[in-house]
Amino acid sequence: MSDFTSLPDLALRSNRASVIAASDESFEERENLINPWEPRFSPETFGPKGQEYDGWETRRHRGPGHDWAIIRLGMPGVIRGVVVDTAWFKGNYPPHISVEACRVHGHPSVADLEAAEWVDVVPQSAIGGDAKHEFPVSDERIFTHVRLNMLPDGGIARLRVHGDVVPDPALLTGLTVDLAALDNGARTVACSNWFYSAPDNMLSPGLARNQAEGWETARRRDGGNDWATVRLAAQGFPDLIELDTTNLLFNAPGATRVLGIDHQGDEPLPPIDDPAWFELLPRTTLQPDTPHRFRLSGARRPITHVHADIYPDGGIARLRILGALTPAAETALSSRWSERPAS
Repeated sequence: MSDFTSLPDLALRSNRASVIAASDESFEERENLINPWEPRFSPETFGPKGQEYDGWETRRHRGPGHDWAIIRLGMPGVIRGVVVDTAWFKGNYPPHISVEACRVHGHPSVADLEAAEWVDVVPQSAIGGDAKHEFPVSDERIFTHVRLNMLPDGGIARLRVHGDVVPDPALLTGLTVDLAALDNGARTVACSNWFYSAPDNMLSPGLARNQAEGWETARRRDGGNDWATVRLAAQGFPDLIELDTTNLLFNAPGATRVLGIDHQGDEPLPPIDDPAWFELLPRTTLQPDTPHRFRLSGARRPITHVHADIYPDGGIARLRILGALTPAAETALSSRWSERPAS
């Protein structure tokens, strides 16, 4: 897979995205395009419309035109790459696709989006059946919606739109926010182990519905401990830490410790034993299947990253760092949001 596939999927249903309109969905519903699981298939499973597929499938075109679907990104951002997956569609996939994108503020209707200025992020491209097709994107603009075009018709199992989250500063400035939220632009930048599930999961929106929707490591046998380092959405003052072990009944960590650092620039983070790191939460016992909340005391210090140790291993459903942005961070986010680079 390409490097961009490690970035958050801006179009994932569990990241609050939605397929808000489609030209046709005669065979299979448009909403399937952004389901978080891998496409499934059961042969010879026939419903009233024919073989059932885990994807979006339109009727056969008998005239001009083509089919399309509009997706509202759950997290606005800069698109780094698109994956069009035709899994299980072997004789009914579209021969070509294209992807357009636009940026519209607020909560636009379908009519508003039809009148928007759309730009190509993936030009018309040939694709095949039962395969994942990766398309890198080089446009540096911030987008809020994409339109997937099937030329002329057929079935697509999944659409993935990977990129860098760029939050709207109007929803963050002057408020207490989750500095570690994926949808605010936070990311895991280092992790000791993600055997069962990725550490970015614990930064995802909403509550984890099961243990697979959090971060979970393999069983550790070397006497050490697992850990994850998170780059926050922006520099901020932390006030409360939440470590949620919900759904982790027999594989929650026995304890945790959380450190913070204010690290500006592009230089690598210093090692954890460097005095620039300081303790936000000392080693503290955790319970299984429990949301733990810890209000921080002492002088407020700005941080840009947190390092969470878990002892010795296990899983965390969600990590939240509640606090306020610093004035410098508010200025930087506002500047980024207002940028309009040329395509």
